Amino acid sequence: MSLTVNLPYTRLIDDEGQPLGELPAWTADHALLLSLYKNMQRVRSFDQKCVALQRTGQLGTYASTLGQEAIGSAVGRAMASEDVLIPYYRDTATQLQRGVAMHEILLYWGGDERGSAWENPAVAEDFPICVPIATQACHACGIAAAFRIRQQPRVAVTTCGDGATSKGDFLESLNLAGVWQLPVVFVVNNNQWAISVPRSLQSAAPTLAHKALGAGLPGEQVDGNDVLAVYDRVLHAIERARAGKGASLIECVSYRLGDHTTADDASRYRSDDELNAAWKHEPVGRMRRFLHGQHLWDEDKEQALQAELGEAVTAAVERYRGTPPAEATAAFDHLFAQLPPEYDHQRAELGKRVASLNGGDHE
Repeated sequence: MSLTVNLPYTRLIDDEGQPLGELPAWTADHALLLSLYKNMQRVRSFDQKCVALQRTGQLGTYASTLGQEAIGSAVGRAMASEDVLIPYYRDTATQLQRGVAMHEILLYWGGDERGSAWENPAVAEDFPICVPIATQACHACGIAAAFRIRQQPRVAVTTCGDGATSKGDFLESLNLAGVWQLPVVFVVNNNQWAISVPRSLQSAAPTLAHKALGAGLPGEQVDGNDVLAVYDRVLHAIERARAGKGASLIECVSYRLGDHTTADDASRYRSDDELNAAWKHEPVGRMRRFLHGQHLWDEDKEQALQAELGEAVTAAVERYRGTPPAEATAAFDHLFAQLPPEYDHQRAELGKRVASLNGGDHE
């Protein structure tokens, strides 16, 4: 049996940055175009430093966004400040675009819970990074339900990888969002690999966007290497949800140019030829060529941006390195909303032992 339902696929510029037709009216906002490009470059520069820090033992396991910068940058820019992001572990670009600081992201990947206590009030209600696969989709439905009960014109935006779309949490969330007509947008980063499992072995669905149909939701694909296309379709989905028309699913077709995480070696399961071919479609160069073609960018601006980003990343790393370690008792402080009485003694005992090691005087 073959499915014959064709879903929309959106691509606005080609690999050379050439428009494929008339562009949406919002592309006349040059400041917006430059913001998208600058964030893509920012996350790529930051990403390279994160990998280097991990390789030198200064950061924990890290999930690179190499090749997927367009998706997160577009999603973060399309969201309104009052919306809530429910991210997964490959959302550095989205978090930076929303207002999370680089040193805070470093703290998180360095194993410090304070890396999820963001200083910027604009992201105070965004959720922390979710590592368990697809559980964040359930959280997004709960948040969207709260918005609906409170009659707030806000939208929950949640993201995941292609592998997560095979999880029960994801499919159940789609079903609930459809039944309850929730203001939630599901964005799938189809980077072709669920760790070492290729897309072809993950699902028999014609596209991952087809999974929306069983839940009664609209689904569509977009070129995940085209930041303009991703922004346009995510913005449309968010506005649709805000207007009370319910949830939707957007599959962004991209490619993971790096390893799954710094604990992975992708060369063991994919060929150099495949990787080299994927590099020809990467999003940052495509957007840069588009801006050049629109006379909005040049080499002098590029060099100035790279210098600025280098300084910002260096400053963030120094702040991260200079952050004093958290108190040992912090291990107890983020497990429960209210610590159960049976843990009170353990926490107090740990505090005494640490104080004794540090030369404190406790009876």
